[in-house]
Amino acid sequence: MTFTGKHLRRGGLAPDPVDQFARWFADAEADPRIVFAEAACLSTLGPGDTPEGRMVLLKRFDARGFAFYTNLESAKSRSLGRHPRAGLSFYWQPLGRQVRLRGPVEPVSAAEADAYFASRPRRSRIGAWASDQSRELESRAALEDRVKALEARFAGGEVPRPPHWSGFRVVPDAFEFWQEGEARLHDRFLYERDGPEGWSRRRLYP
Repeated sequence: MTFTGKHLRRGGLAPDPVDQFARWFADAEADPRIVFAEAACLSTLGPGDTPEGRMVLLKRFDARGFAFYTNLESAKSRSLGRHPRAGLSFYWQPLGRQVRLRGPVEPVSAAEADAYFASRPRRSRIGAWASDQSRELESRAALEDRVKALEARFAGGEVPRPPHWSGFRVVPDAFEFWQEGEARLHDRFLYERDGPEGWSRRRLYP
């Protein structure tokens, strides 16, 4: 980890945590040492209410929430169907920063999913059709054969969004911003929803 020498102070934080996240996310995107600023660990409750985490890519965030996309038959989607709450954790090691957020999860609209799917590279769109995500796969060759068959099926035409592929939006009711400090004396601030429009903000011990 790389200590920046900068402390996180209450007066320097945005009143709205989404605005504060946007500041830090812009810093992470601008840092050439960080390849995927949008990478986050999505935490859900899996079978038997066992916590599970996996990496996803944040594709959009705004006041409505934080959106990612996936196969609707995947393990994460099944978990969200049973327990529609989740956490997202971002860690930008070169900046000594971490953000955690949590809240209920809702599906994105069909129009949003269509627009994002259309922006993906063609082979990624083919891949969304080919993959029965999280299901048992006989062999790599079987997957490659499915890809070839789908490339032939969609040859010369558009690749539409599969009915089993869409997105989810985490609607945060809490954020935590963590800034690395020397001797593990980190700075931590917790935002929690305080009514429909407002947020409370507290400093936490490291």
